Amino acid sequence: MKFIKLFILILPLLCFSQEEKIKQLDINLTNYEYPFPVKFLELSNQRQNLKMGYMDIIPENYNKKNIVLLHGKNFNGAYWESTIKALTKEGFRVIVPDQIGFGKSTKPDNFQYTFQQLAENTKKLLDHLGIEKTAVLGHSMGGMLAARFALLYPETTEKLILENPIGLEDWKLIVPYKSVDWWYESELKQNYEAIKKYQMANYYDGKWNADYQKWAELGAGWTTAPNYDRVAWNSALLYDMIFTQPVLYEFKNIKSPTLLIIGTRDKTALGKPLVSAEVQKTMGNYAELGKKTQKSIPNSKLVEIANTGHLPHIESFDAFIKPLIVFLK
Repeated sequence: MKFIKLFILILPLLCFSQEEKIKQLDINLTNYEYPFPVKFLELSNQRQNLKMGYMDIIPENYNKKNIVLLHGKNFNGAYWESTIKALTKEGFRVIVPDQIGFGKSTKPDNFQYTFQQLAENTKKLLDHLGIEKTAVLGHSMGGMLAARFALLYPETTEKLILENPIGLEDWKLIVPYKSVDWWYESELKQNYEAIKKYQMANYYDGKWNADYQKWAELGAGWTTAPNYDRVAWNSALLYDMIFTQPVLYEFKNIKSPTLLIIGTRDKTALGKPLVSAEVQKTMGNYAELGKKTQKSIPNSKLVEIANTGHLPHIESFDAFIKPLIVFLK
């Protein structure tokens, strides 16, 4: 009985200690080391001078084939580490940008985010590197961006890979619109515990391990930064972009051979807390959405990964990488 009382008394201290262990990161992650060297491309967007961070890994056994990896909204290029290592081992040159507003790239005070703008920035990076043709892999929000890139630059996109992309359904048809200011206030409330709770519930089916932990800590690291409000503002602008700029209606126009890699346990959908429990049940059903999307995209193939959520390349790496490499070759 005494032990139970003692545990209850010290539990808040243990939780506080966990928060204290999270390394504070500045908003451009200058004090966080990526798995490979990061370079920067100078961009001029919307009367602003911006810097776009990127990794460009050319293996010794380069097979003259390239692939661009596009991160999701809650992540940055660093979480592709295992994927980069596996692809370069096979001889692929791997280009991994941090989009404007993410990772080590500039967080503008104000920015009109569109998938077209981000796709154009990615094309400028490829032009800067002298890459004329490449495969493009996008995860989550990066899947929406990859689809837009393939639509804008079909001559550049040799192959398209969509890993649990969001935007396979049009949420604005069923979710009440919320302003950028609303999203901003919501983002200001983010912290480690909130991020872990969300990712554990939505990505990993209630499970947790060291691999999941490090990506939650990376996301949480800058929530205590003095100018985190700028990160929160950019995040709010990006939510508005995702919510109001669907790409699924143009899937039929994609010309590149396409591979869909879908973790079928995934239930990710934007705006779930804003609708009733009954409506929530109809949203983010990737076991159905993957099949529906495969029928919408010409010359596409679907690989389903059972018992896997929103991040196959983190949660079920072998099941993710094997079909990817087969498709690329």
